[in-house]
Amino acid sequence: MSAWLPSAPCTPRACLEETGASAAAVVRGVLRIAAVLALLLAGVVLSPLGPRIPAGAVRRWCRWTVRAAGVRVRLTGRAAPAGGLLLVAHHVSWLDVPLLAAVRPARMLAKREIRRWPVAGALAARGGALFIDRDRLRTLPGTVAQLAEVLRTGGAVGVFPEGSTWCGRAQGRFRRAAFQAALDANVPVQPVAIRYRLADGTPTTRPAFIGEDSLLTSVWRVTTTRSVTAEVEVRPAIAPGTFPDRRALARAAEDSAFKGRGELRDKPRTSRTRRTAEQPELLGGQP
Repeated sequence: MSAWLPSAPCTPRACLEETGASAAAVVRGVLRIAAVLALLLAGVVLSPLGPRIPAGAVRRWCRWTVRAAGVRVRLTGRAAPAGGLLLVAHHVSWLDVPLLAAVRPARMLAKREIRRWPVAGALAARGGALFIDRDRLRTLPGTVAQLAEVLRTGGAVGVFPEGSTWCGRAQGRFRRAAFQAALDANVPVQPVAIRYRLADGTPTTRPAFIGEDSLLTSVWRVTTTRSVTAEVEVRPAIAPGTFPDRRALARAAEDSAFKGRGELRDKPRTSRTRRTAEQPELLGGQP
């Protein structure tokens, strides 16, 4: 594991809210997981059709998958632009991936380890995910070039530029490398704000997938929670040429994506990632 990998100070013990383990919650969790698996398997079966699947159908499937986990989706804001587009958002949960795709279907940038995940890994690979080897910094320029090529051909790419998941009460800085691809391809950047609330409107960290938390533990915590709403706000797109370099572009996208999530911000924006001026910044890779 490279010492330069992005990391967050968030841990399950410090950041996540406790959930009950009642008999009703167990039944609820089992039924929801079964529904999610059924939708994921359907996605694996249909994924070879690729571009022949209408974008609207993909968006609906993503929302159904999140809803099957017991999470309501509230999508607001303008429709994402057509053509080449870099979608960016802060990263809290595995739910962020289908939520971002519900805004506009995109090829997601993911860490290579996800390829080995059962069901979800196969679905990501067949769905055209772009995998990044975060332990090999010398591959970074090639990855940026690959992103730029997808964007030039009119495709959308989804990136979580923090490079690590955070609990939602704290956030990381947007790393700049992915934004270089948008500059090279001369395409807009679409910031998206994602936040999670309980039924009474209280912000919650329960959907977070952080630290040593396992995917199964995180899925179980979400599916056994009685009611969670994911609020997805599509912020105004940043037009090509608005900012002169990737540093300014990344900062503007970060500020835009953070709007609407301020209620959870009770810790300073920090990062424990070590970096020197000679080290290239890592791309954000899910999760």
